[in-house]
Amino acid sequence: QVQLVESGGGLVQAGGSLRLSCGASGRTFSNYVMGWFRQAPGKEREFVAAITWSGGRTDYADSVKGRFTISRDNAKNTVYLQMNSLKPEDTAVYYCAARRASGLGYVPLEYNYWGQGTQVTVSS
Repeated sequence: QVQLVESGGGLVQAGGSLRLSCGASGRTFSNYVMGWFRQAPGKEREFVAAITWSGGRTDYADSVKGRFTISRDNAKNTVYLQMNSLKPEDTAVYYCAARRASGLGYVPLEYNYWGQGTQVTVSS
């Protein structure tokens, strides 16, 4: 089992920045691909970003490319999502997730463990 706890959400004006963190406990964190997803009211949960266990490969949804950066610190069992140039359409609950496989995952079903989510609200 892996337990995930997100933090860092909040209210920010459009154009601002936030940094989300996701702390992991339980099994060896470095064995897992980590991902960030988000879910806005009335919408399905969608892929935001993912990172391999070594941090050597990352990928992003087109909607956040160039604005968001995913990173991880395996010594601290933590994955981060730096979000810059935020837009009102980025408003959602953001979830981190862990995947017991070597390749990046792009859909929720590919992930085995989830955090409880953190709210990000971007005002216009």
